[in-house]
Amino acid sequence: MSSHLSPNRPPFDPLLAQIADYVCDFNSPSDEAINTARFCLLDTLGCGLLALKYPACTKLLGPVVPGTIVPNGARVPGTNFVLDPVTAAFNIGTLVRWLDFNDTWLAAEWGHPSDNLGAILAVADFGNRQSAIGNRQFKYTVRDVLTAMIKAHEIQGILALENSFNRVGLDHVLLVRIASTAVVTQLLGGTREQIMNAVSNAWLDGGALRTYRHTPNTGSRKSWAAGDATARAVQHALMAIKGEMGYPSALSAAKWGFSDVLFKGQPIKLARPFGCYVMENVLFKISFPAEFHAQTAVEAAVKLHEKYFAERGPSRPAAAATEKGPNELLPQASENSRPLRTGTVRAPLHSLDQIERVEIHTHESALRIIDKTGPLHNPADRDHCLQYMTAIGLIFGALTADHYEDATAADPRIDALRAKMVVKEDPRYTREYLEADKRAIANAVQIFFRDGSATEKVEVEYPVGHRRRRRAEGIPLLVKKFQANAETCFPPERVGKILALFEDVKRLERMAAYEFMNNFVTGE
Repeated sequence: MSSHLSPNRPPFDPLLAQIADYVCDFNSPSDEAINTARFCLLDTLGCGLLALKYPACTKLLGPVVPGTIVPNGARVPGTNFVLDPVTAAFNIGTLVRWLDFNDTWLAAEWGHPSDNLGAILAVADFGNRQSAIGNRQFKYTVRDVLTAMIKAHEIQGILALENSFNRVGLDHVLLVRIASTAVVTQLLGGTREQIMNAVSNAWLDGGALRTYRHTPNTGSRKSWAAGDATARAVQHALMAIKGEMGYPSALSAAKWGFSDVLFKGQPIKLARPFGCYVMENVLFKISFPAEFHAQTAVEAAVKLHEKYFAERGPSRPAAAATEKGPNELLPQASENSRPLRTGTVRAPLHSLDQIERVEIHTHESALRIIDKTGPLHNPADRDHCLQYMTAIGLIFGALTADHYEDATAADPRIDALRAKMVVKEDPRYTREYLEADKRAIANAVQIFFRDGSATEKVEVEYPVGHRRRRRAEGIPLLVKKFQANAETCFPPERVGKILALFEDVKRLERMAAYEFMNNFVTGE
């Protein structure tokens, strides 16, 4: 038998064809998906604006060569940069992802689908401003951006359902690259074949190693890796539009294809047909800028702080709920409108030094990626440590991005409390995390004191914003989150105008992409 491979060029791998067909043909997303995408766009841009507070992020932004300006180039939210679309995608993608505060998708492979917005906004904005690319006119609206987001979410999320790239040491940003490449090639006017060409090249890039996400090498690359993936996606798309060839069996080629080289010979599987399932079920990260598997643990810790460790005084009356329709944003009361506490403030029921141990009951995925002991070297290390995040919640009754910085991490109470923590898997939490009709992300925290007493076991099964249990609760808080994030960059009047635009759904969806972006940049 001959050992020579056939020289005949094969047809495109079925998965490449399925991705291209979906991107070309799917243009009727559900109302729920469009509405969710609108909130996702608002939230993602807010996360990017907040990231501008952090010099470790802003030092990476701007043109590759300082001072370079691209005529009618793409804009970067919160800045006056005018860039080519590849560099703009890196900038936007890096801003979006920096604080680990944008939306999340939990499956066999974890990820953050709104990372794709770096490529989508860069291309839509650039295409509008250039008015012609390859002798074709592009008049993208915000509705086009929302539809592209739904498609990118879907490709990334469905590929993640049954394909665990992290188990073979690959990072989830490879799915950002695949999804973004497919969607922006189509936005640029690419044909079905050009989309397959571009996506095949994206798969041939392989997958980034996860080294920078794990001890002892955890570092800031995990905050710009998605920006890098979106930039690469735009580059692949532009090359395909120019006629660059593709590689039909990029996934399945014996010995040299993605599956054999990087995925232990296993084929990449689709758990369900592409539609708008992922956007409808995406997990908004609302309460805390924390790795999502820890969200409910921090919520439980904050509840324990409030009951046992906070100064105690008369409770503030609850604010009345505001009833609005599903397409309306909820106005928020100002801090100044809150009633003041009155009366004598009493001491906390317990002090932290009375704690003997803290038990955290969690699920297998959390154990695998955020169960950390020993020294934590930087913010990227700390925001992926279950014990650190839980300790912050117990000590401060809150968790913000600033709590990961060195100034807070130097507080000796944090490591002292981490040393008293015991993390255990609860088999039910693991099972319900994986069940399609639940997709819970449960954690429970219980404190045991030196005198033999203990707190109740505080269990939180679903984080705020989860579609199945806490979406309605989460949307008003998501709007408030955007308002707070945006006001770190823009004056309240400007933020109010942006929120008013998002309330006017028809106007928003008709707006040209470049006009929309003008609301978020400086110097306009």
